[in-house]
Amino acid sequence: MGLDLTAEKLMSLTQQREKKSERRCIVTKDILPPEQMLRFVISPEGVVVPDFSRKLPGRGFWLNPTREILHTALKQKAFDRVAKRRVVLPENLEEILKKGFLGRILEKIGLARKSGQAVSGFTKVREWVVQGRANLVIQASDGSAAERNRVLSGHSEIKVVAVIPAVEIGKIFGREHAVHAAILKGTLADQLQGEVERYIGLVG
Repeated sequence: MGLDLTAEKLMSLTQQREKKSERRCIVTKDILPPEQMLRFVISPEGVVVPDFSRKLPGRGFWLNPTREILHTALKQKAFDRVAKRRVVLPENLEEILKKGFLGRILEKIGLARKSGQAVSGFTKVREWVVQGRANLVIQASDGSAAERNRVLSGHSEIKVVAVIPAVEIGKIFGREHAVHAAILKGTLADQLQGEVERYIGLVG
């Protein structure tokens, strides 16, 4: 007996898979894709641990990682409530999250460089921008608006990430400093954009 999968059934199966992959925020109850949220687990010692890669074992608790929602979670003891017991929160949890997201941003840029999906320096970045190859432009957080406008001239639709100082960008590309970098269109660029959006949501 053959498998009869009509277009309607296929759409239903797709919707079911998408629904299963969504997660509910423990504070707002909003349902979002996991890549837009932050997962936490409780360690055997009862400590709340952020799971940036969404791979740690144990039951996960999901949070829409904005500063306001994080503060609400702490104020309302949301982790105690969903864990159904008293848990331990690191005193510097917000700083841990900021450093964690920033580390993942640097890691993604490094992976892009190693795989030939990123370039640095005004000339190369400008070339990718003009050719339509750049999905993201990394602008040093200590760079100027004039520099950004110059590298993006005529292509203001390209998204710009400006959360990393020139020295840190330079380290990734083996230079003393770098004001600009560009990330090639593709999955890695999309992942990087997701990390940046979560980081910005947390730092405000």
